[in-house]
Amino acid sequence: QVQLVESGGGLVQAGGSLRLSCAASGSASSINAMDWYRQAPGKPREWVAQITRRGSTTYADSVKGRFTISRDNAKNTVDLQMNSLKPEDTAVYYCRVNSNAFYWGRGTQVTVSS
Repeated sequence: QVQLVESGGGLVQAGGSLRLSCAASGSASSINAMDWYRQAPGKPREWVAQITRRGSTTYADSVKGRFTISRDNAKNTVDLQMNSLKPEDTAVYYCRVNSNAFYWGRGTQVTVSS
């Protein structure tokens, strides 16, 4: 019903920035909240940020003040602007959407070197 394509991952040095993007297709008109998660090697997947359809946002304590989530309902995209990156931000980042069910993207690798 919903397909997600993520982009924007890469390798950056500590203190740098990256902008991740996730584009939804299929039955995209039914999408409600959108989230970003991440998973580091050997660790469980953790929630990072959420934005509702009306634009309300929430963040994990570990990224508050550094990351910003946004969405464009007309284009069916959700972005994650990541600033002041730290080595501990290294992980595979996933987008998730709620469309009467949860759908996950394939993930994009973010690596932050010290």
